[in-house]
Amino acid sequence: MKISIAHLGPVGTNAETAALAYVQWLSQETNWECTLYPYATISQALEASATGLVDLSVVPVENSIEGSVTVTLDTLWRLDRLRIQHALVLPISHALVSKAESFNQIQKVYSHPQALAQCQLWLGKFIPSAQLIPANSTTEYLDYLEDTSVAVISAPRAAQLYNLPVLAHPINDYPDNYTRFWILGKGVEELDNVEIGVHPPSTKSITKSAAKLILDGSPSNCTHTSLAFSVPANMPGALVKPLQVFASRGINLSRIESRPTKRSLGEYIFFMDVEANACHAVVRSALEELKTYTETLKIFGCYSVM
Repeated sequence: MKISIAHLGPVGTNAETAALAYVQWLSQETNWECTLYPYATISQALEASATGLVDLSVVPVENSIEGSVTVTLDTLWRLDRLRIQHALVLPISHALVSKAESFNQIQKVYSHPQALAQCQLWLGKFIPSAQLIPANSTTEYLDYLEDTSVAVISAPRAAQLYNLPVLAHPINDYPDNYTRFWILGKGVEELDNVEIGVHPPSTKSITKSAAKLILDGSPSNCTHTSLAFSVPANMPGALVKPLQVFASRGINLSRIESRPTKRSLGEYIFFMDVEANACHAVVRSALEELKTYTETLKIFGCYSVM
């Protein structure tokens, strides 16, 4: 069987490294033939799996230093059709890639906004006058390096792939730098009975048996559930009541944050990671009660962390 996987490109990004790690895991579980497809943006990678151009997409969702990757959350809320199959945590190490002979030559530094932010203290100390320019990925501007006044923050693996010199490594501000990635695909039948306030999944591009394998054999193996909701009105207790739904049942939340609805100032969507399986009875009852306090509730998936 063949399976296609989208990720943020070009080749050499941390998202590609995460996709390769997932492919390695799949190769131990199946004899599938996996093909990776790089996309210019995270949104495009997610769109590709939502529309069936590829079977799965691997995208970053949260960094231990800089927090959430907001474009992933916003796109997932908008698309409706994707479900999280797995989470994968990857250590991240940044390098300053440049053909300059010294830091003094560097006038511009390109990279993804997350990478720039994760190295901001180092950059302020060693290249304080350089212009920091955001890019779609950590490898997008590697072909600019013929100019010795330019540097790119990228993974050491990317420098090796493109045969480029590393001027400094590691340059991330904190050594314990990790990014969590989600592997997403179209909805799986086993989760249909816990999808509350979500459009039904469209036609699957992978078979039911294949989907069960991706889900590590059975939903009973899942350890986390991710969801998001909006509330009917911005009023006292609007968020407290949804939180009490989980607290009263002893269900732990490992993450909660807000994103603007983009409809009106002061209106928010709340994203949550629940350390529990959505197929368990206590979680199902929590989700049923949660529905009464929300305007829209979307279950993004029940999954295990690799």
